[in-house]
Amino acid sequence: MKISVLGCGRWGAFIAWYLNKIGHDVMSWGLSDAPQLIELKNTRSNGMLTFPDSLEISDDLEKAVTRAEIIVISISCQALRSFLNDVKKYDLTGKSFVLCMKGIEEGTGCRLTQVVGDVLGDIPVAVWVGPGHPQNFVNGIPNCMVIDSAYSDLKIKLVEEFSSSLIRFYFGADLIGSEVGAAAKNVIGIAAGMLDGMGYGCLKGALMSRGTHEVGKLIKAMGGSEYSAYGLCHLGDYEATLFSQFSQNRMFGETFVKGEKYTKLAEGVATCRALVSLSHKYGVEMPIVNSVRAMLAGEVDAKKALDELFNRRIKSEFDIIL
Repeated sequence: MKISVLGCGRWGAFIAWYLNKIGHDVMSWGLSDAPQLIELKNTRSNGMLTFPDSLEISDDLEKAVTRAEIIVISISCQALRSFLNDVKKYDLTGKSFVLCMKGIEEGTGCRLTQVVGDVLGDIPVAVWVGPGHPQNFVNGIPNCMVIDSAYSDLKIKLVEEFSSSLIRFYFGADLIGSEVGAAAKNVIGIAAGMLDGMGYGCLKGALMSRGTHEVGKLIKAMGGSEYSAYGLCHLGDYEATLFSQFSQNRMFGETFVKGEKYTKLAEGVATCRALVSLSHKYGVEMPIVNSVRAMLAGEVDAKKALDELFNRRIKSEFDIIL
């Protein structure tokens, strides 16, 4: 299968490497002035993995788009809409898209597949979500992930073509839940990092339980299944996001409460603001997400935010009587 991976950051480069490794004809595309692409072109390595000679590297977007049957996109989710406006200049007949980033578009509250629909129209698109870091995968440590899509044939095809002994894929059954759950886990990851930075890592168990609960309520209000929050797209991704040394969202949260600067991309920052807007739109209480937003906006310090969460009115753990 001919595949082009658009975006050559740590995740995009891994996806290109992985899909080539399991037998596909892959091109890795990046912007000509992107440091990651320059490094890959010069050394065929990014310090984490090395591209074999069979994996083509290019900065020619037209070539990358027109050659492929499957187009995988791995860029900053907030840049997706503008990027797709460049992609749609080319003939997309017969092509399918796979989104390998996790977020909600700030300003519109759109899920990323909705952004694709807005820009490209009715075109087959899937999401690839779930736990795993490239640093572990390249060392042969396996994990489980999910592919979901409103296009059943595409979902089945991708799971069959992308599965291997390194990644066990499951069929997603709730596109709304898969997308919202995957995006929201980055916000919970920032909260986990804040707890680490305050020396309150013991509260991560409570964070996981209550975070999953409030995300599930939002998913349900948006028309998805609240149980998706307990699947691989969200709760199943907590180890990689709330505990791993490789989690950029967790690390961002930790450095933030310590007053230190963090220069890498933390998608959860913009997603947090988008989730707050969605919680208002759908009338869902999301105290953890709202607390993270308030801290990031400088409206409250971390200790006060934690105190406010603990001082919320006492209530039953669940919304139903068991």
